[in-house]
Amino acid sequence: MNARDFQRIEASIHFIEAHYRDEPSLRDIAASADLSPFHFERLFKRWAGTTPKRFAQCLRVEHAKNLLEHSKSLLDVSWDTGLSSPSRLHDLFCSIEAVTPGEFKNGGKGVTIRHGIYATPFGNCLIGTTERGICHFAFFDAADGTDEGPPGRRRKGHARELRALQERWPNAKLEADGGASSALIARLFDSSDSRREGPFHLLVKGTNFQIQVWRALISIPPGCAVSYTDVAKRVGRHGAVRAVAGAIAANSIGYLIPCHRVLRSTGALSGYRWGSERKLALLAWESAPARETRPIATPA
Repeated sequence: MNARDFQRIEASIHFIEAHYRDEPSLRDIAASADLSPFHFERLFKRWAGTTPKRFAQCLRVEHAKNLLEHSKSLLDVSWDTGLSSPSRLHDLFCSIEAVTPGEFKNGGKGVTIRHGIYATPFGNCLIGTTERGICHFAFFDAADGTDEGPPGRRRKGHARELRALQERWPNAKLEADGGASSALIARLFDSSDSRREGPFHLLVKGTNFQIQVWRALISIPPGCAVSYTDVAKRVGRHGAVRAVAGAIAANSIGYLIPCHRVLRSTGALSGYRWGSERKLALLAWESAPARETRPIATPA
């Protein structure tokens, strides 16, 4: 799958979200993605592992409310026992290491960050890795000027994310990874049980409170969602919903620290750094049954 494929998926999600009360036909949804019904359904099943109709059900507010309710009882047990999911499948998905206070202060001095652009099922991403783990993961769109259009615009989105990486680690040495993270990205989006190969190690830079919140987020299994209030309770700050929201917004490692799994208690989406359609896509993709998404990692 390339960036153009996700643009089509994104367009169809936007269309379904706007017209779901009218129960649009497959032909109507396919037209929104500028594809024939046949080609659209093939693309959609390859991406989501389910039909557009079933996927549309995952986009509704009612589904989000049900997801919150279902997840609540599941996570009460998980968090109380210190497990990230009752089946233990998520236990080793991620591990977080925080930089030391001295490393925080020196802005990454002495650290080499290797970065690259890759195609994922949710558009292009910029990933940054160090010897101690992944320190940056951000989605960006072809519409921002990535791999399409005139040469002067092709790297616009990439350049913006690269600046964000440099600003977060101002004294680190940045190097292009030359495609070295392809296998890492492939494993990240592989729907098979690739966790047997060990956890993804994350190197984070944040305040103690932010790191507490991010640790809580990585314990939310795929297919589950929680409210900001739930996260505040989890970190022992019941009245600090706004501070929790701020910590979530400061997350610079998308998908792996799954801020997309946090919703308002009404089921409504709040702001998402990488776009509300992408947040919907991530939630529905994780919720869709019998997903058979193929491993995808292509240097963009």
